[in-house]
Amino acid sequence: MAARITFRPPEFTKKHHKPLISLTKRIPTCIYCTTTTKPEIELEFIGPKPDENGNYPMDKTKAVSGEKLLRNIMSENKIELYAAYGKVMNCGGGGSCGTCIVEIIQGKDVLNERTNTELRYLKKKPESWRLACQTIVGNKENSGKVVVQRFPQWKK
Repeated sequence: MAARITFRPPEFTKKHHKPLISLTKRIPTCIYCTTTTKPEIELEFIGPKPDENGNYPMDKTKAVSGEKLLRNIMSENKIELYAAYGKVMNCGGGGSCGTCIVEIIQGKDVLNERTNTELRYLKKKPESWRLACQTIVGNKENSGKVVVQRFPQWKK
């Protein structure tokens, strides 16, 4: 739908004068037509130790695919990432300390490939272990579910 807008100085208001400036403005006919929903990734974070009933604590959240690092998602949702040493000695997400280790239980295919930094820090660790500061959740097009084990080094 197009609406015609005409601008005319007040002294030229008679019918025989033509408009000085004439613009055509597009008015959207449907406000929903231009909005698209971005794919989301569901995330579950399993705690490192069971409670008194033998159940592992679990935190759940969602993130837009391909927009954030796993470390940032955990931080924003106040999900504990660092053990005691890592709380004091972490590099702030620069990939230079190796203290943000997590294990991907499910959804490895929804994440980016291991980076060179991860290959260096995790070369003797299982393939399912990742550095949260190097792990991009999604690729902007995919959706799915990722299950993350926090502090995999504590598992017996």
